[in-house]
Amino acid sequence: MSRNYLTIPQVLAFAKECGNAQEKGDERRALILMLGFCGLRWGEAAALRVRDVDFGHGRINVVNNLVRTGNQWVEGTPKNGEERAVPMPKVVANALAGVCDHKGKGDRVFSDPSGRPIRMQSVGDAGNNRTWYVSALKRLKYRREDMPSPHDLRHTAASIAVSSGANVKALQRMLGHASASMTLDVYADLFDSDLDDVAVRVDKAVEKCGQNVGKNGAGARR
Repeated sequence: MSRNYLTIPQVLAFAKECGNAQEKGDERRALILMLGFCGLRWGEAAALRVRDVDFGHGRINVVNNLVRTGNQWVEGTPKNGEERAVPMPKVVANALAGVCDHKGKGDRVFSDPSGRPIRMQSVGDAGNNRTWYVSALKRLKYRREDMPSPHDLRHTAASIAVSSGANVKALQRMLGHASASMTLDVYADLFDSDLDDVAVRVDKAVEKCGQNVGKNGAGARR
């Protein structure tokens, strides 16, 4: 399956552009950074409350999921029914701090201008789509076929985590997958590319060990 993985500069640029929105710019910038670097599902982000953001430990506690059914919002547990703590990079923490500072602990971190929970965004029908999400991508000159969906941002977070050294178990916990095998099934392409680095790392380790052995041997002969 082909996925649209953004680079770190692309995530930062997208978030910055969303911050230029006429309404809720700070929240939308923080939302994109959180999706792109922490990998929350959209419903988990919609359900997030200020008390769920642990700035002291650098964690986002995912305890609820929010979905829209018809005209109703239904709040329940995260997918797979398990709460989890997601590592929060400083770039995300700094953005969320500005959003949470003026809210109560029980308030939702993100909301629409009307005060209702954030609506799921789509890149479908991009030509006629004037939502804040697609509008930001248009200003960044994305072609319709290259526009990242919100779920692509979750994939992006996985890609960035793996390239930063995260192993399968760490990625599983971060994304809230039911098992490590599921994580491998979904992101086998990321770990396959990571295998290319294994031989290089082994060679470097062997070379370093050989250098140390050589020094020790030379010292012993003297």
